[in-house]
Amino acid sequence: MEHTLDLTLIWAVIIGFGIMMYVLMDGFDLGQGILFPFAPNEKARDTMMNSVAPVWDGNETWLVLGGAGLLAAFPLVYAVFLPALYIGVFLLLAGLIFRGVAFEFRFKAKTSKYLWNWAFAGGSTVAAFAQGAVVGAYIQGFETTGFVYSGGPLDWLTPFTVITGLGLVAGYALLGSTWLIMKTEGELQEWAYKLTPKLLAALLVVFTIVCIYTPFIDQSVMDRWFDNLSLIWILPALSLACAVIVMRSVKKKQDGMPFVATMGIFLFSYLGLLVSKWPYIVPPNFTIWDAASSHNSQLFLLIGFLFVIPIVLAYTSWTYWVFRGKVKEGGYH
Repeated sequence: MEHTLDLTLIWAVIIGFGIMMYVLMDGFDLGQGILFPFAPNEKARDTMMNSVAPVWDGNETWLVLGGAGLLAAFPLVYAVFLPALYIGVFLLLAGLIFRGVAFEFRFKAKTSKYLWNWAFAGGSTVAAFAQGAVVGAYIQGFETTGFVYSGGPLDWLTPFTVITGLGLVAGYALLGSTWLIMKTEGELQEWAYKLTPKLLAALLVVFTIVCIYTPFIDQSVMDRWFDNLSLIWILPALSLACAVIVMRSVKKKQDGMPFVATMGIFLFSYLGLLVSKWPYIVPPNFTIWDAASSHNSQLFLLIGFLFVIPIVLAYTSWTYWVFRGKVKEGGYH
């Protein structure tokens, strides 16, 4: 029986949306941890943590949503990705656990507060690096025999994935600094203003290296980009335009625009990655249709997700609305 509705394509959009929401939402609070060791003083660290305390756990809902949807709709992804990335995924989860525990214990600690500072900073940095390395491994592709991963446990760790890992650390730190510009004032905000151009420069350097390196890893990427110069090159152009907006808005001491423009850099870079690899979800061999579960399974799960996603969007929007405005030094939301 032929199905006229392409549920696989719908699920690809849902998973892509969920991953992008996670990167944007959780990126800036991971950025707080990355910046933690460099904060001006302990009061500044308190304010940094207070700025994300009401929203950080809700932000991670998108990771759960995207991960669960990916398992259900595209089981082949798990069959290949997990054996290929066991160590990377372990580092990601360990980092998130350390970061989450530090949130709870740092506020109550007295003599051991410095340990939770390092747990928060280390967990956030390791999680961000692992996410970036996973993206790099996806760009590289996976060695498979049939539908089974046939490479080694450390094949994902290459100079390229180290670069993408460090790039995402810099990117999340940039999201974190622009979040502080928007949410804080006084000494901490001024520190974030001074730090943001340096982080943006670091991100652009990595962005350039990845853009140059990627076509040589995968010939199909080179063909796609250089055969469609007038169409898809608008995405990196928009990313660079957002970078210019970040610089100009920081110079003008604007509060909200640096953060919005940084989110734009991530959004257009993410779309560029999707365009480069489409429709391959397990490169270089398997498309979204190859990796998809059955039509009935996708339909059953889609009904549930159509209820869940609006609820998640609603409570996420409500949370950010309730905790809008500046975070005062020494104050709590």
